[in-house]
Amino acid sequence: MNKNILRLAIPNIISNITVPLLSMVDMSIVGHLSLEVYIGAIATVSIIFNFMYWSFSFLRMGTSGFTAQAYGAENHKETATILLRSLLIAFAAGLLIILFQNIIFDAAFRVIKASSDVRLYAGNYFHIYVWAAPAVLGMYAFSGWFVGMQDARTPMYIAIAVNIINISLSLVFVYVLNMNIEGVALGSTIAQVMGFLIAFVIWYFKYKGVRMNMDFNRLKNIAAFIPFFRVNTDIFLRTMLLIAVTTFFTSSSAKMGNTTLAANALLMQMFTLFSYIMDGFAYSAEALTGKYIGARRHDVLKKLIKYLFLWGTLLAVFFTCIYGLFTDEILQLLTNKADVIAACKEYQIWVLLIPIAGFSAFLWDGIFIGATASKQMRNSMFVAAACFFAIYYSLYDNWGNNALWFAFITYLGMRGIMQAFLYRKISASFNQNLQEELYP
Repeated sequence: MNKNILRLAIPNIISNITVPLLSMVDMSIVGHLSLEVYIGAIATVSIIFNFMYWSFSFLRMGTSGFTAQAYGAENHKETATILLRSLLIAFAAGLLIILFQNIIFDAAFRVIKASSDVRLYAGNYFHIYVWAAPAVLGMYAFSGWFVGMQDARTPMYIAIAVNIINISLSLVFVYVLNMNIEGVALGSTIAQVMGFLIAFVIWYFKYKGVRMNMDFNRLKNIAAFIPFFRVNTDIFLRTMLLIAVTTFFTSSSAKMGNTTLAANALLMQMFTLFSYIMDGFAYSAEALTGKYIGARRHDVLKKLIKYLFLWGTLLAVFFTCIYGLFTDEILQLLTNKADVIAACKEYQIWVLLIPIAGFSAFLWDGIFIGATASKQMRNSMFVAAACFFAIYYSLYDNWGNNALWFAFITYLGMRGIMQAFLYRKISASFNQNLQEELYP
């Protein structure tokens, strides 16, 4: 079982680790430019793109779960049709984002109370990078489909290529062509478009058998979209709650001033780094859970969950030690602003709690996605988000930024606790359905 988990987890970790590393490189590039406001601009514009793209994260999560179950059931026509549905939705959504970019940006900064300088530079970044929307969402669809097909290496190759292109172009545009924050945005845009083209080319040549099973007429069957949208509606609502917490975190940071905003943004990079590594195991959980459910192997599924949580515990302990020993060194890599580093040190204790509080939430997310248990994911996120806001508003007047971090840590922990509780019902339902199939 460990071999099966690691076969999918390691390539996904390599893929995922490039995302926070890229964000850290972008933050480091602007963090060493002349203006401190660039850090806040990157942080706030990230809220907007997170809101847009996370809103469509069901393109990856829903596609992964359905594809894995179709793969486990050896339904080749359905695996092909799932990809077509996802790409169709991705392109339509990407074009709408481009069309309404001005409305989206203006609406976002009615909520985000940032300074005029932050808004100016965030706008410069936003109106360049927004043109990558169809490519970004298209890669969501491809990534989910590849994972569902038990193929973790292809997304890894694509992610590595995208990030090499992105980092290289950003460095050239900023330090050679002196394009500042606009150079970072342009580098990211070109890299995302290239990434989608690479994904398409690999899929075209590697999955010839899938192409043979493609039937565009199946897209005319509107009823076949209903299960896809039912699951994805729950994932969408769950994602909206996640975005609400994340957006509120940065928006509240901005209200505390540019230095606190910058400090929280840098500390959150360590959460992001941990989360993308844990997501490597979550993606493995998605693929294997869906496969075993599709193949009706509940006995193997229970063994999978046991081993997943063993790995999760080990990683949580490891990252707690790393963050405890090397926080100062990590911060100095991200910025040379003494006041920002000093602010980070005041709140760095919260970073040590992130791995232990959060690891189970990521693993359960993967298991629930593979099981297409979207309703339970939504409900657990609702409880966790409610705890976040209740704690923040109860403690903020006395604790300030510490209240924000305490609320966030509690939110992470509650996600894992609620999903562990709800999984018992999912498991019982699965056993009942299996018994009905075996003994009708």
